[in-house]
Amino acid sequence: VQLQAFGGGLVQAGGSLRLSCAASGRTFSSYAVGWFRQAPGKEREFVASISWTGGDIAYADSVKGRFTISRVNAKNTGYLQMNSLKPEDTAVYYCAARRITIATIESDYDYWGQGTLVTVSS
Repeated sequence: VQLQAFGGGLVQAGGSLRLSCAASGRTFSSYAVGWFRQAPGKEREFVASISWTGGDIAYADSVKGRFTISRVNAKNTGYLQMNSLKPEDTAVYYCAARRITIATIESDYDYWGQGTLVTVSS
């Protein structure tokens, strides 16, 4: 499956952005979608994951209550709604896919999109 993440940009602290992850190729509905991010000088870290049905969801503690992951299989697209953004959310955000179930570990994902940069100003 090929993935393309987009929707990043510059936003002030407290603002919102919605990232999209468009998929093509294999049957998107059979894949769980994950979002990861990498801040300058830091390791890539898990943000959120949603299972193929949308029934299972996981979030990193740092984004719980502020970010919402979702998907619309009919559109072959996953989403990450980010609210109450903080400067520490500044990072390149990546979407990834793996078969069926959610995962929080980077190496568990088989397919990756290119990143989209989110910059949150204070």
